[in-house]
Amino acid sequence: MPTSKRIKKITRKTKETDISLELNLDGSGSHNIKTGIGFFDHMLELFSCHSGFDLKVECSGDLKVDGHHSVEDIGIVLGKALADIVGDKKGIARYGLAYVPMDESLARCVIDFSGRAHLEFKEQLNGKLGEFDLELVEEFFKAVSTNAGLTLHIELLYGTNTHHKVEAIFKAFARSLAQAVKVVGDKVLSSKGIL
Repeated sequence: MPTSKRIKKITRKTKETDISLELNLDGSGSHNIKTGIGFFDHMLELFSCHSGFDLKVECSGDLKVDGHHSVEDIGIVLGKALADIVGDKKGIARYGLAYVPMDESLARCVIDFSGRAHLEFKEQLNGKLGEFDLELVEEFFKAVSTNAGLTLHIELLYGTNTHHKVEAIFKAFARSLAQAVKVVGDKVLSSKGIL
């Protein structure tokens, strides 16, 4: 069973973004998020709260262009932090499943922390909420999946209010990921003995 603290701090600087992120999988859901994109800050705060992970994110990005580089790069860094923390995945539950309602909207997220990156994203999001381009929701999860090595299935089953749809998706992701990284033993959950 893993005994070391499951905490990772990563900094990443490119010509487009300068990011500092700290993730604690055994936290209390405390967060300090500053991405420069109000709606995205709100979604990452929800992710922290509903996963129980402590999360600090500071991002200075080229928002004069748009939010794409900031959102995608934060997904990259979050994915790398997750991959580093779980390492060989010894002891974790590996799988997670959550259905989360947000008023009239219902989202489902299913995760396999398999080491094989794959995203199925079943919802077409277009337009903006505040200054946030909704198509970036999928880009964020693609970056997380690719860099964490997650098989990630996200589906918005139904809903009408776009804010509620996205909120349900982020909360479902948070809850299913919390299940997948929960420490349940001291072995890798695979018949092959390795993931």
